[in-house]
Amino acid sequence: MSVHLFRVGKIWHYRFQINGVRVSRSTRETVKREAETIAERAYRKARMWARGDEPVPTLRELAGQWLDAHEAIVSRSYIKNVATFRRLHLYGLADVMVDELATSLVETALLEHRRTHASASVNHWLKILKVVCKWAVRRKVMPDIPWSVKLLKVQKKPRATLPVSRATDWLAAVDDYARERPALSIAVRLMFGLGLRESEVITARWEWVDSDRMTYTPGITKGREADPIPMPDWLLEYLQPGRQAAGLIVHHGGQPCAAGFLRSAMRAANAACEIKGLTPHRLRGTFATLLSENGLPIQTIQRVMRHKDPMTTMRYLESNLAAAATVQASIARITGLQSDNQISNVSNRSGEKVANDTPQTLME
Repeated sequence: MSVHLFRVGKIWHYRFQINGVRVSRSTRETVKREAETIAERAYRKARMWARGDEPVPTLRELAGQWLDAHEAIVSRSYIKNVATFRRLHLYGLADVMVDELATSLVETALLEHRRTHASASVNHWLKILKVVCKWAVRRKVMPDIPWSVKLLKVQKKPRATLPVSRATDWLAAVDDYARERPALSIAVRLMFGLGLRESEVITARWEWVDSDRMTYTPGITKGREADPIPMPDWLLEYLQPGRQAAGLIVHHGGQPCAAGFLRSAMRAANAACEIKGLTPHRLRGTFATLLSENGLPIQTIQRVMRHKDPMTTMRYLESNLAAAATVQASIARITGLQSDNQISNVSNRSGEKVANDTPQTLME
């Protein structure tokens, strides 16, 4: 060992010399094995400094560097996720140099995280670790990611959407809850009518509404784009009484609303209409699904949703079961399991769905 380890009382200390400079520090450890790891890491860093190389950071240091570099260019929610990862969920990896993150170490940390978190959270943890490590590779801190751990297989759950037949009642339930906070009613309609994210609703401004062209152009978005979105007549009419020349569309006493401000109102409306799991994000998913079910091409939906990758748009869309029901009825007729009258009823239901599910008719 290139480092001399000695004990002062119960605490292990280390000592080494590089280029004639003597270094002596406390490991603050009482366990020799842990002290040896700390001492060797300190010696390795000192040698790199002596050679003029940039020292390899520990995972805690790397996560901090990532946050500093990305604070102004990624969403606040993602910054919050990485900050929480760094503060609470590094487990035994915090002081490990990133090029020493062996697969066995990552698997041990993953299992520790899994003891208190759901499988989906474990995969999220692993993705954040990979993002931070890939950034280190791009910066040439290390040649490649030194670990390989697969994501857990997670059973997907049915995703909630707002049933078209109950949309009016649901919006009325939101209005009933929001009698003293009309901003909540405006916010849910911006999400349902334009597919805005919650963060885009919070920053929505009147000057971005073009009544002549009937468009709205979000000026602060996740992907930094500024693409116009068509505004339906019903939404323009709803907003008209409170129209201003400039300023926030959604606010509370003139102040911007905080993240999560719609949570209570949506829960109350869900309970009143017996709908489970409808969130601001799933309201955006409902918007995308309705566009798809009414014949809009995926490329146009991608543009309206402001997604970089069409595969991201695809994950928002729920299948149009009306078409599947028609094919099922045709199979039933061929096999003699269903009468022509029953098949006609199925076709009528499918046709009514297409005609009545348009967002335009929901507010009429």
